[in-house]
Amino acid sequence: MNWQPLWNDGFVISAHALVALVAMGAGAVQIAAPKGTTSHRALGYFWVAAMSLVAVSSFWIHEFRWVGPFSIIHVLSILVLATLVYSVRAIRQGRTIAHRNAMIQLYALALLLTGAFTLIPGRTMHAVLFGG
Repeated sequence: MNWQPLWNDGFVISAHALVALVAMGAGAVQIAAPKGTTSHRALGYFWVAAMSLVAVSSFWIHEFRWVGPFSIIHVLSILVLATLVYSVRAIRQGRTIAHRNAMIQLYALALLLTGAFTLIPGRTMHAVLFGG
């Protein structure tokens, strides 16, 4: 692995990618670990904070432009933030299934699926993992 391409992209993109990687790991633990525990709740707050940082930091990334400086990725970021609010509200209201479904979908779509797109040749994370 060569991290230099990531550092070359500047602070915002580097921080965005690193926090997304941390969220990916924390989310995997959350999905696998027992639910309803104090550690699940604590890691859950950490994960929500990490996902919020990933989503908010995307507004300073303008690699792809769709409308002005924004792209479909920025629409996804708004959806991520809204889903985080929905899911936290759901668990506070005791709607466990709604919370679980929203969080798993968020993990799968916002981290795994979009993360896979960063591995396309020519993108930074492809260069980090595979060189070039």
